[in-house]
Amino acid sequence: MAKKITEKTKTIEETLWQSCDKLRGSVEPSEYKHVVLGLIFLKFTSDKFEERRTELIAEGKEKYVEMKDFYNMKNVFFLEEISRWSYISKNAKQDDIAIKIDTALHTIEKNNPSLKGALPDNYFSRLGLDKSKLASLLDKINEIDTLLNEGQDIVGRVYEYFLSKFALKEGKGKGEFYTPKSIVNLIAEMIEPYKGIIYDPACGSGGMFVQSIKFIENHHGNKKEISIYGQEYTNTTYKLAKMNLAIRGIAANLGEKAADTFAQDQHKDLKADFIMANPPFNQKDWRAENELIDDPRWQGYDVPPKSNANYGWILNMVSKLSENGVAGFILANGALSGGGEEYKIRRKLIENNLVEAIVILPQNMFYTTNISVTIWILNKNKKAHSRSIGDKQRHYRNREKEILFMDLRQIGEPFEKKFIQFSEQHIKAIANTYHNWQQENNSYNDTPEYCYSATFNEVSKKDFSLVPSKYIEFVNRDENIDFDEKMTALKNEFSELMKAEEASKSDLLNVFKELGYEIKL
Repeated sequence: MAKKITEKTKTIEETLWQSCDKLRGSVEPSEYKHVVLGLIFLKFTSDKFEERRTELIAEGKEKYVEMKDFYNMKNVFFLEEISRWSYISKNAKQDDIAIKIDTALHTIEKNNPSLKGALPDNYFSRLGLDKSKLASLLDKINEIDTLLNEGQDIVGRVYEYFLSKFALKEGKGKGEFYTPKSIVNLIAEMIEPYKGIIYDPACGSGGMFVQSIKFIENHHGNKKEISIYGQEYTNTTYKLAKMNLAIRGIAANLGEKAADTFAQDQHKDLKADFIMANPPFNQKDWRAENELIDDPRWQGYDVPPKSNANYGWILNMVSKLSENGVAGFILANGALSGGGEEYKIRRKLIENNLVEAIVILPQNMFYTTNISVTIWILNKNKKAHSRSIGDKQRHYRNREKEILFMDLRQIGEPFEKKFIQFSEQHIKAIANTYHNWQQENNSYNDTPEYCYSATFNEVSKKDFSLVPSKYIEFVNRDENIDFDEKMTALKNEFSELMKAEEASKSDLLNVFKELGYEIKL
């Protein structure tokens, strides 16, 4: 689970954000996030370089301090002098500082093949940033000691904080690159990507991968036993992902370039043990009328409708799952029901025993939409089996003909005033419910308004709908209300309001509303 941020780190994050936000006057948030995150990346890589350089000198290896191999062997990026933070900081007040920053980033990418296509390309020169504001930003970033406490992952946390703030700033219809951390944590805790291949077909800024690695570290696993594959359509977001992963020393194959997962699949033959994804919701016209009709990813299923890509994403992920693979992903609630090709595909998925759990989330968890969405968990092996999670051995019962439905709409805590997130305690409790349901000798019980284990026959009788409210029991809270008494009280309140000379329109309208009438003045 996510580590706590110290108060000191939080102050650094907030101070940096306030400083960066001053750029807003001349640069759109969708642009200046690349400026800011590019600078944070530059500072971090430079600090790591200087640390390694000092280490070589201390070992009596001065003659190797300008040799790339002696840095790469320690997973440190080699930097030429013009790419080092000390050089940038020394020239921060110069008129050509934007050009110097662009040159520094270009040179780092040129000298380190793993960063190919990762860093901002001429952003600073092209945007024409105010020199004094840029210099002030450089001074603030210069205050960050990125090596102060590696266990706290200061740079990673600053980076994560900025991604979330940019998503908030850009608002509805933008910021799709960022999935709220508590949702990603929940998916990781449920599907437990402990070892093997992890894949995200719409990886955005790489948040799914970051939390997967944190899950492994928090459960004392070995991140060397994980291989990461992903794909991202938008070029600027592709760069964000590569920087985000590089900052944390996470190796990943995101394909040769940013590309459409459907039209230019970068990992055609991949078989993943775990898939985590938050693909675009209800994507329209994702293929032309006669395109991708015979795509092998739909084999055994109907072709997903071009009017909505939801089931295209589902079948893409199903086709990538290994023999025992598990997928946890997010979709809009509309995918839970409906007819046509979607109905046929959904029914086939259920008949093939792939759907393991459907988890409906609260509203207002996403910065880009206020709709309630759903986590789907697909499992290629719902039969009785065993699995090792670190030093624990899990024994799973046969759940082939069952689906767990969970309703989390009453769970969560306020975040950023108008948003909802899950706490660590919420995530632990939800994941425990799921794991208890999976295992032999479990303590799972159906719970009204929270969870229900439905049999295949029950789902079949509901015409293969996956809407949780069709299965989870809901308590009728109206049965203990004396409606006659309540109506009398409301009438009396209405009479008193009518008598009052200063009765406000809003008071009157509220009373009418409680009586069941909608009145517009």
